[in-house]
Parts: sequence; C-alpha cells; structure tokens
Amino acid sequence: MAPLDLKEIQEKLSTHFRPWERSFRFWIRAADIYTGYKVFQVRVSFVKDVQKQEAMWERQHELAAEKIYSMCSDLGGFFLKVAQIIGKPDLAPAAWVRRLVTLCDQAPATPSDIVRVVLERELGGNVDDFFDNFEADPLGSASIAQVHRARLRGDKRDVVVKIQHPGVQDLMMTDIRNLQAFALYMQKTDIKFDLFSITKEMEKQIGYEFDFLREADAMERIRRFLYENNKKSPVLVPRVMQNMVTRRVLVMEYIDGIPILKLGDEIARRGVNPRGKIAAAAKRNILKSLTLAYGQMILKSGFFHADPHPGNILICRVKDLPNSLRLGYASLILAIADNDPVRASESFRELGIDTLSKCEDEQKEMLRLAGTMFDTKLPPGVMMLQPFAEESSIKKIAVQAFPEELFSVLRTVHLLRGLSVGLGINYSCAEQWRPVAEEALYLAGRLSGKSSFVASQSFFLSGNTCFPQLEAWNDLVYL
Repeated sequence: MAPLDLKEIQEKLSTHFRPWERSFRFWIRAADIYTGYKVFQVRVSFVKDVQKQEAMWERQHELAAEKIYSMCSDLGGFFLKVAQIIGKPDLAPAAWVRRLVTLCDQAPATPSDIVRVVLERELGGNVDDFFDNFEADPLGSASIAQVHRARLRGDKRDVVVKIQHPGVQDLMMTDIRNLQAFALYMQKTDIKFDLFSITKEMEKQIGYEFDFLREADAMERIRRFLYENNKKSPVLVPRVMQNMVTRRVLVMEYIDGIPILKLGDEIARRGVNPRGKIAAAAKRNILKSLTLAYGQMILKSGFFHADPHPGNILICRVKDLPNSLRLGYASLILAIADNDPVRASESFRELGIDTLSKCEDEQKEMLRLAGTMFDTKLPPGVMMLQPFAEESSIKKIAVQAFPEELFSVLRTVHLLRGLSVGLGINYSCAEQWRPVAEEALYLAGRLSGKSSFVASQSFFLSGNTCFPQLEAWNDLVYL
C-alpha cells in the first residue's frame, strides 16, 4: 500500500475549500459595511443640524472606505475591479475615491520563477530563446494578469509581455457569483435597479478576458477600424506580435507614455500651469480624442474596448454590440444631445430598458435618468452624482429590467465621466457623439439627410496645433 502524501492531501483540501473560505470572507465584510450604513442612517436621522449631518456622513464614508479598501485589497481578484467601478470621483463619496483610487494596479504579482514557467509552457521554449532581455520586476500587476518589459531576440524593439496569473479564473468566478447574490438582495431592498442583469453581463465579459487569443484579435480589429475611419487615429493601439500569442500570454509593442492619472504632474514638470488655459486645452483635447474613438467604435461598428479605467493601459476588454442595441443607443444619444424627452422615452423602450414611473412628469425624469446613465456631463455646480439619493431619477423611475449587453456601454460612459471629472473637465459625450450617431442612423436608413455629421468630422480631426509643447499628448495610448 502506497504511503499517504500528506502534502498532496492538504493541497487538494485547500483547493476544494478555498472558494467556500473566500465566500465566507466576502459575506462577513459586505454585511459589516452594509449594516454599518443602515444603522448610521437611523442615527443621523435624529440630528437636525445640516452641518453636523454632513460631518457625520463624511466620517461614515471614511470608515466605510477603509473597510471597502481592506476587503478589496485582501481578497484581490475580481474585487480589484469592483474598486475600480465604485471608486469614481463623479459617483462615489470623496472618501471612497481617495482610498480606492490607489488600488488600480496593486494586485499581488506572480513570482518571477512562476512567470518563467508559464511563459515557457505557453510559448514552447526557453525564455532566453525568445528574449534578449526580460525584466523580472513587472511594470504593473492587475487582477487578471501582470505585464513585463522585454526585448525580442535579435531585435532592437522593446515589447510588453502580458502573463495571466495562474488559477485566477476560478477565484474570480467565485467572486462574481457572490456579487450576483449580493446584487439580488440590494435590488430587492434598497436600490430599484436591475443590478443582477448587470452582474450577469459582467460574468460573461470577465470570462472573455481570460482568452488572450481573443484579446489579440480584438486589438487588431479595433486598430484597423480606427485607422480606416480617420485620417489620423485619435488613439494609438499597440501592435500585437502575432507569433507570440497564446490563451495565457500576449506580447505586444511597447509604447512609452504618461499614465493619465499623472497628467497633472507631467504638465507641471514641463513648466505649464496645471490650472491654466494651456493645460485645460490639453486635457480637453485628450478627452476629445478618447471620446471620439469610443463614439466611432460604439455607434459605427458596435465593437468597442469596454474598460477605459484610469489605470488600464494594457488590459483589453471588448464588447460586440448587436445592431439593434447600437442603433437604439444612437437614437438615445440624439435625445440626450437635443434635450428631447419624448425621444429619450422611446429610445429606452427600443433598448429594452423596462421602467416603472413613480413621479408626475415621467418624460422629464426619463431624460434626466438617460443623462445620468449615458452621458458624461454633470449638471451645473455638481461635482458628484448621487444616483440613489431620494431626489434622484433612479428613485423616481425604477429600472426593473436592463439589457445585459448594454452594461458595457453604461460602464464605458461612466468611466469616461470619471476621467473627465478627474481632469477637471465637464463636457457631454452625447453632444460630441451626435454627428457619429446621426451617421449611424443615416446609414441604417433611419434618418433622412446627412445633417451635421460630415462637417463635424473634420472639426474633430483637426488636431492641437495651437499648443505645440503639448501636441504629443494627442496620441492617447490605451488598451
């Protein structure tokens, strides 16, 4: 009889019970954060002084931010993406943003010896056979993968090597199913919004992110589309090294750039006033380039990069939007840009967004809700949306059903809004996308006359010749 391998048994038991242990840790922490807010709401209701209430809320948000940060940091995996979603300056309390913004690229790195094992298994050879130089320390580590700088064998070009963390897929699927259960509870108690459908779409999209072959194809498809539809592409997409892509490894060209969160520091380093007109023009130009690219991708092709969070330079999440939703969204963009409540209501129905009105002026609130969900512009004097406050449109118009496939558009717009707020620029993507939406509807036979979209294209592609010392920042790098 063969002797028992205690270490092997221990590893099998650990693997078997790890999802249960992880789920337990999530629910304990989530329940603590949720009940903390519910108890606080009762306590603050007895305070009549508005200033005292605001101070109490700030303190509560700070306490919750520490707990959310601790949960996301300790659990890692999918919860790093949760931190990216909720830690946005236009949506979350300031205390949350200050604490969670540092989690963008703080996933634990896979040790270098394991990285080499993964690389050699995936590429089918020794690391030194492929690279003259491979930096052991990663450039960054995110929830699914980490990236290393390297130099190809016999080539002067530097590349970026993206390697998937071993075993991360099973953990992330456990995380998102826990989040789905929590979303079901929340939408039945506090938030009258179809959160469960959103988490189902997240589950589907996250599943795609583990296939780097699909990601490489998507990068090339987006790069070709942008170059074919513009005299000069509004953003740069790294080229993929086609013979060095597997399901878990992706090698692409290295493009040097400035992280968008550090743009203010770089402006100051160049001797430009970060709050002056030149800096504001540069920031606005960057946002125009980025939103033009997204407007074209979403409204003209329906195939778009769907994860433009500030720390995301190398991760490519894409979404292929059906024509019916693409054209329905184009119609909604025109409704928002033209401030048309009737068209907004019709577009919601066309998109399959099922709502239940709890107010007198339903169409007016529907237009407000459309702007909150699908435009980047904030109302005058507002620096942070409070979508679940009593006076918000979401409280007045309950969203009972939300198409899963539309979540990627919703997330993309909200991330673009977060970028604009972070840069101190308040603008409307709907207004910028109006000509692209008109073109999409015209080509589909749903709009008579070319309207303004032809003239607008030349304006968007004119470049930033007025500010030569910042001209290089037109080429915004993403993916």
